[in-house]
Amino acid sequence: MNNSTPTRYEQLIAGARSTEMILNIGPQHPSTHGVLRLEVITDGEIVKEVIPHVGYLHRCFEKHAENLTYQQTIPFTDRMDYLASMNNSHAWVMGVERMLGIDKDIPKRIEYIRVLVCELNRIGSHLIALGTYGIDIGAFTPFLWCFRDREHIMNMLEWASGSRLLYNYIWVGGLFYDLPVGFEERCSEFVDYFKPKMKELNELLTENQIFISRTANVGVLPLDVAISYGCSGPMLRASGLKWDLRRVDEYSAYPELEFDIPSGKGEMGTIGDCWDRFKVRIDEIEQSLRIIEQCLDRLKKDLKRTPDFDPRARLPKKITPKAQDFYLRAESPRGELGYYFITDGKTEIPKRVKARAPSFHNISVISEISRGILIADLIAIIGSIDIVLGELDR
Repeated sequence: MNNSTPTRYEQLIAGARSTEMILNIGPQHPSTHGVLRLEVITDGEIVKEVIPHVGYLHRCFEKHAENLTYQQTIPFTDRMDYLASMNNSHAWVMGVERMLGIDKDIPKRIEYIRVLVCELNRIGSHLIALGTYGIDIGAFTPFLWCFRDREHIMNMLEWASGSRLLYNYIWVGGLFYDLPVGFEERCSEFVDYFKPKMKELNELLTENQIFISRTANVGVLPLDVAISYGCSGPMLRASGLKWDLRRVDEYSAYPELEFDIPSGKGEMGTIGDCWDRFKVRIDEIEQSLRIIEQCLDRLKKDLKRTPDFDPRARLPKKITPKAQDFYLRAESPRGELGYYFITDGKTEIPKRVKARAPSFHNISVISEISRGILIADLIAIIGSIDIVLGELDR
């Protein structure tokens, strides 16, 4: 006999009135953006409670990390947030380099290439978020436009790394390979091509009155609630706080680059609503383009490729950090991605690794911001959070 105390969610389900209905949205539903199951208590069309159920896309990342060397684990970081693989591996690599004490020895050209590919990946990730959000609301054309432009980014990252989605490009101490000859020029052409496309996307979707009606004043996330739940990234910034780890922690080449931190202003409704979360991502794409232009300028002028440059020259032959507990965080497209390492100082395999996934914290707030809304608005809220389930479940 099980005498354990029922959880709050179990109490909610058991206490549902006869006039209320328990509705499952997902895990096989396109609007949940992956295998996410939401157990929704409704009274007619009104949402009374949302209970998220996760764990359907467990990637076994932490168990992999505890059985492989630091370098061998990099491909598995890619598979967590598979829409932002460069950002995942960048954070992991920086953590290992700082534990080894070699982070200051990384050549500037490598640092700028890392930032360049991470910002390209950030734009690609945001384009998926914006395009699929349009489909959630009922706009099909922006989805096609966003995927069309993302294809250019995927082609460039494939050119650099050999892969379109899971790159294994950023290594401890360096890179898999230097940028291909002509990459900087092709990337500059993409920036020139893409800037007018952002203007078109804003006219088509961001300023669309139907889209504004579906997203303004919906799913308002107050700043204190966002902080209490550990929300980060566009979720937190849309609630009014200019908190970006690229500025706060000043890692890699970011301290040398100029860019602004977009935040929610409540232009169309209330600060922290679905429209603000969408707009913050739009603005972040423009800032990423600024960063990319500065990286390209440095790579073409001060940090030119030379025949003797070897991106693998600083790769350590053996990676055995001293015994320590160490946490490294970085700004992924979804927020604060962190790795907590526990090492024994004896082997090349960490004793314990804990991944801090921004999607996990961001989705946890859905119950707070979904009470009393319509079911149709719940779909708008899920899309505005921009979750990736591989990262959420890890």
